[in-house]
Amino acid sequence: MARYLVCVTGASGSIYGVRLMKVLAEAGHEVHAVASHWGARVTEHETGRPFDSWMREIGIPRENVHAPDNLGASPASGTFRLDGVILAPCSMSSAGAIASGAGTNLVHRAAQVALKEGWTLALVPRETPLSLISLRSLCALAESGAIVIPACPAFYHLPRDMDDMIDFVVAKILDRFSVPHDLGMRWEGMKREDALLRE
Repeated sequence: MARYLVCVTGASGSIYGVRLMKVLAEAGHEVHAVASHWGARVTEHETGRPFDSWMREIGIPRENVHAPDNLGASPASGTFRLDGVILAPCSMSSAGAIASGAGTNLVHRAAQVALKEGWTLALVPRETPLSLISLRSLCALAESGAIVIPACPAFYHLPRDMDDMIDFVVAKILDRFSVPHDLGMRWEGMKREDALLRE
């Protein structure tokens, strides 16, 4: 099984990171987690539960949940091999710090390690509209090898509820890492009768 680090930052959409960790852990992967200070605050605000509570429910060992200010934690070094680092959600301040190389916490450092080691780094921004500064940060990161997966749920799969919309984005992340899953429907083309209804 693979080893992943999932980082939750202070953008809205912490449930994407929580759901991603749950799916990865249930699939038997080794999951490490870190939430920035505001990532933890937003998680509790949006879900009604503290970040640590989610980690216990998902079953992530305490030693795999790293403090954001601990730059001595294992994910801060490239010798601690990871199969991928995912920021879900990724705040624009985090993207800017990583792009500039001036990171100040473990999230920033782990992302910069992924870039220098050539590991897959996926950023899941949840911000709208995007300023030119944010666009330039994301562009610089993409040019450096990061994958940008905006948290943009689609509707062609006819979501039944919010869980379906969350799973759509999580499925996109999992697909990028070639992690098998059964989240949602695979597009097989529009049926002729559906197309006729839309004419």
